[in-house]
Amino acid sequence: MTDSTTNRGSMTLESDLSSVDAVETKAEQLAREAGFDEDSSSQIAMVAREAVINAILHGNKKDPAKQIHVSYELNAEALRIKIADEGHGLDPDTVPDPLAPENILRSSGRGIFLMKAIMDEVHFHQLNPGTEIEMIKYRVKKELSA
Repeated sequence: MTDSTTNRGSMTLESDLSSVDAVETKAEQLAREAGFDEDSSSQIAMVAREAVINAILHGNKKDPAKQIHVSYELNAEALRIKIADEGHGLDPDTVPDPLAPENILRSSGRGIFLMKAIMDEVHFHQLNPGTEIEMIKYRVKKELSA
């Protein structure tokens, strides 16, 4: 389906935690533009923030020579956010399950868990170098009353 109202863009950011706010703000703006309610918009912004923090800390290991690449697309069907780092790569299957009894008190793994709980789809793509996380939230179709 072609939609002339598609909103696409991208940002390239430094591997510094000061970069996080720009992504969180943009994600919340896009979520509101998509028609998501305040709670959903805040949740989408939170997982975008978490993905950028993971990319900076775990992917790029705060290396100032590396960057974070963010792209987004909002169309009639969905909001899609992609966040890529330039690190060594991540196998999401190696991230501990935060709900397993032995991991309840650990802080790692919760971000990916939240992304999967809040977004409709979460995909990991191995780049060379780096990892890209793609998060998709489908827009609610409003029923037209006759």
